[in-house]
Amino acid sequence: MLPSNVKDLKYVIILKHPSYKLKTAVIKKVIERHKDNELEILLSPKQKAYLDGVIIRDKKAAVIIENITTPNLPGAIEIDLNLFTSVQIPKDLSNEKQKIQEYMNLAYDHFQNGLKIHDDLEAIYINEMDFQKADELAETFIEKMLDGMPERPKKGNIYYRLFGTNTADGVVNEVPHITQSVSKAYFIKGRAGTGKSTFMKKIAEACRQHGFDIEQYYCSFDPNSIDMVLVRELDFCIFDSTDPHEFFPERNDDEIIDIYEIAVSPGTDEKYAKEIKETHDHYKSYMKNGIKKIKKAGEHLETIEQQFYFKDEEIKNITDFITEKAIVQ
Repeated sequence: MLPSNVKDLKYVIILKHPSYKLKTAVIKKVIERHKDNELEILLSPKQKAYLDGVIIRDKKAAVIIENITTPNLPGAIEIDLNLFTSVQIPKDLSNEKQKIQEYMNLAYDHFQNGLKIHDDLEAIYINEMDFQKADELAETFIEKMLDGMPERPKKGNIYYRLFGTNTADGVVNEVPHITQSVSKAYFIKGRAGTGKSTFMKKIAEACRQHGFDIEQYYCSFDPNSIDMVLVRELDFCIFDSTDPHEFFPERNDDEIIDIYEIAVSPGTDEKYAKEIKETHDHYKSYMKNGIKKIKKAGEHLETIEQQFYFKDEEIKNITDFITEKAIVQ
């Protein structure tokens, strides 16, 4: 998802080094130096101790770690941090790296099985859905949001993102932080398969066609599913507010949209209560086991990181170089 977020930048500075600790320290120093700018901070899916990058959009620059790069990024500048440090890289990290890969592969196997079971849960509700009512709900919402807004000559940009995922720290998300950045949030309630993602896709496309820039946040569990749409120029966001990122409005202007109540046959939960509970429990067990494997991978990553140490002066020198060569230009 990185390219959509950096395509308009002049410089994308890529930090190369085996240590997440060092790369994070440099990114934090860049953030500290540009605290008066509007920053977009990329958190790490490894764990909360690390960062993956920072975008300083008004400087048309980004600093990111090598692990998240994609080929042919415009304005890419690679910086080998070994040139600035005196620490020797341990010769053999292969065993720990192999363990990390093994545990991550096991985690993804659990998540894949969980997704298959989740599809069974969706099938229960899809069979009880009134899709015409769901379509009418989307059309009404779009008319409300775009009422009186003149259409712009150019389609809006889409920035593809995630607001959370499963990490070594467990399930994490940044929903409260993101929703506080706009004055109006719509909390979508429903069940698996009740069309929450389809509803948001329609909202996003209508706003984009109208000429507004869109932040489109995907589900880290299912890459075909959208969890949030944010339109800063219209000062609102709409998101899937169900487990594992369930929230309720705390501000007067925020609203709940319950697709289950509007478009699902009454009594569906009760009718299929036994099947729903069994399927949900089965799905949750796979998710929990997946997170346990990620935590084990995190332990081996920490074993690697403990072999690195860096001087404050080295981190300062790296940051000086980045600032002088790119960001201040």
